[in-house]
Amino acid sequence: MHPLKNTILTILLLASINRGGAQEKDTWPEFRGANNNGIVAGTRGLPMKWSETENIVWKTAIEGRAWSSPVIAEEKVWITNATKDGKKMSALCLSSKSGEILHSIPLFSNTIVEPLGNSINGYGSPSPVIEKGRVYIHFGSYGTAAIDTSNGKVLWKRTDLPCRHFRGPGSSPVIYNDLLILTMDGIDVQYLVALDKASGKTVWKTDRSTKWDDIEPGGKIRGDGDLRKAYTTPTFTKVGNETIMISPGAKACFAYTPESGKELWHITYKGYSNASRTVIADGHALINTGYGKPHLVSLKLDPQARGNITKSHIAWDIFKRVPKRSSPIVIDKQLYMTTDEGILSCIDIATGKELWSDRLRGHFSASPIMADGHIYFFSEMGHAYVIKPGKTFQLLASNNLDDGFMASPAVAGKAIYARGKAHVYRIEQQ
Repeated sequence: MHPLKNTILTILLLASINRGGAQEKDTWPEFRGANNNGIVAGTRGLPMKWSETENIVWKTAIEGRAWSSPVIAEEKVWITNATKDGKKMSALCLSSKSGEILHSIPLFSNTIVEPLGNSINGYGSPSPVIEKGRVYIHFGSYGTAAIDTSNGKVLWKRTDLPCRHFRGPGSSPVIYNDLLILTMDGIDVQYLVALDKASGKTVWKTDRSTKWDDIEPGGKIRGDGDLRKAYTTPTFTKVGNETIMISPGAKACFAYTPESGKELWHITYKGYSNASRTVIADGHALINTGYGKPHLVSLKLDPQARGNITKSHIAWDIFKRVPKRSSPIVIDKQLYMTTDEGILSCIDIATGKELWSDRLRGHFSASPIMADGHIYFFSEMGHAYVIKPGKTFQLLASNNLDDGFMASPAVAGKAIYARGKAHVYRIEQQ
């Protein structure tokens, strides 16, 4: 080949690689990001300090009550929305550049809505999942929809997947190859279902095989089934030559083959109403057992594991200062997590031993993110703390906005997109 042609081809190849990297940096596809763990790849230059008058590119008011995290692609930010009473459910699309609402898409109208029975959840907590050309919006049993991201056109809907969420829906959808996988853990039924992304038709459905211990004399179910529900989002990981899907539910966590929904193994515990997303570190799955007395379990991942592996594969099990709702984050050999009441702990992931703990002011439901070597924690009161990971507590910055944050933040490009109780913010160094 002529040297000049070779040089031109090299330049074009590098340009293509750089464009792909830039596009990846400008995308936040699902709850907790592309790797399911809240860790932001690459150097971003995110701000460490902000306020209502500093480093806010835009702030857009959102009517309704929904705690879904934003997903971002193609310079668009997508969130779910719902009226406070759950009678109307919709999808919102904002311009990532200006914050302008580009689409407000009515999806589901409900004449009968089950009361939440608490002040924590809403009817729009499941986060969307997005891929090129399509975003998938999920409201649990109230309905699921696929939307064309170029024009806001609804491509298909499903409203026939039963589940009494009892406290509102919470599990976010995930994509695996050509499948959209939904988690339906209610007080009456508990199952996972995979839909064909193109048509919305059911490909497989797998019922949880949980052995319940809440049936009282006379056959009455304790708490009317309140101890059977969960709000988790599956995590995918490769074990040996096989990709598995880890999905905690009430009383048990399961691993499935995502192509078919076949159950591979499970562990048991006493928790329920789980919301934390499982993270993978050093060949272990770190699983939060949820309400009751929350535990954090380190489970050894084994390609040969089958059946009940509770006694054979748990490396450690801790219950001190474990959150009920937010997910942990792992950096190097340490895990960081904050309780609902704001006690932040650093745990050695090899042993489960606490290295240090300290207090962050406020209450916490949002899961943290890590970017540029810093960890960001957003509180329900509008605080945002930036800490430096390490074997001692190092608070780098403390920020405050008018909105409180139930939803976990997202990152695209050099900006943090934070969905508050009444606004969406784009936070970026100015």
